[in-house]
Amino acid sequence: MTTACGTTARVEEGLALRNRLCETFFAREADRLAAACREMSERFLRGGRLLAIGRGPYATDAQHVSVEFVHPVIVGKRALPALDLSAGGTRWLSAILRPDDIVMGFGPPSGDREISAALDSAQALGAMTFALPGRGSYSVGAATDQPFIHQEILEILYHTLWETVHVFFERRELGHDVGNAGFLYPFLGRDRQSSSQAIADTAASIRMKVADDSALRDQVARDDADVLCDVARAMRVRLNRGGKVILFGNGGSATDANDWAIDCVAPPPGYRPIPAISLSLEPANVTAIANDVGSDLIFLRQLVAHARAVDVAVAFSTSGGSRNIVIALEEARKRGLLTVALLGYDGGEIGRRGLADLTLIVRSDYIPRIQEIHASMYHIVRELLEGMAHA
Repeated sequence: MTTACGTTARVEEGLALRNRLCETFFAREADRLAAACREMSERFLRGGRLLAIGRGPYATDAQHVSVEFVHPVIVGKRALPALDLSAGGTRWLSAILRPDDIVMGFGPPSGDREISAALDSAQALGAMTFALPGRGSYSVGAATDQPFIHQEILEILYHTLWETVHVFFERRELGHDVGNAGFLYPFLGRDRQSSSQAIADTAASIRMKVADDSALRDQVARDDADVLCDVARAMRVRLNRGGKVILFGNGGSATDANDWAIDCVAPPPGYRPIPAISLSLEPANVTAIANDVGSDLIFLRQLVAHARAVDVAVAFSTSGGSRNIVIALEEARKRGLLTVALLGYDGGEIGRRGLADLTLIVRSDYIPRIQEIHASMYHIVRELLEGMAHA
């Protein structure tokens, strides 16, 4: 199929490339990741905290990993202490660091010198450090020099860390009911395993998660490649008329909204800036509105202030039913904005009611996998928008 943004073959090739790079990276890293998660669980049990830091678009990864550990997506999991220190930079990190802490530094494929130096200092004080990329207790080299795909791999990595740390918590209580983790880790709840066997089993589960992502991207390539092109084409029409992109979402989806906004206004070298704002990147507004009139209106109130009919409203909702997202989309439609929704499950209320002009649905019922494929989707749309700008 051909659209105004070119052939869908470009989308399909982009998704296939992501599958190859992700599978190769995690095939290599799964065992090391499993061992690192065991150490993380021990540090949390000793009172350690996760401290994350990044700059530019990678600050949103620090936001995302923090919310994953503090507010787990699986009901019943313990809240673990995690902080995003990106706003205060490396000086904030040095001011509060303790030896049992875990420090994650996020950066571009080429690395970030200031963050690397901060990780060196943290490791010297006894902290466990994740250099993503760079050098640290857990160091990785970038799997690709393409910044969007590099960031998608990082998102899978820290989702994996959150999921696997809880495996080692539950392994301490083998023989007890493992609850909602059972479908993810069928080897839990049996006889106590050796340490090496536990690491091997959790490494295998990490590879399974990556395989699930690959299957979901394949599904997107089959079913939605043309929709991704349609989204880019419709957005480009509004942008060419002087519109901007207004993004919003909750929790991990808020960090996706923030990331796409930054990818628009401060893109990688060679890309042209696109006017965009994220309503999720306004903590004073969000908390003021939630406190005074309720959390259902945190995006509506801001939308009323910022929206023009020429704009594009982009909503992220893994459930497809978040009330504050539904209300904001309803208002955006009334005001004549182009509406785009990135959803999960079966599309939820937003999908059933057709509240978005264009919808992209990741047909999965597990939030981390949905968000990982959302990242591939919006990065591909950003790439298509750039190509159309040069056309």
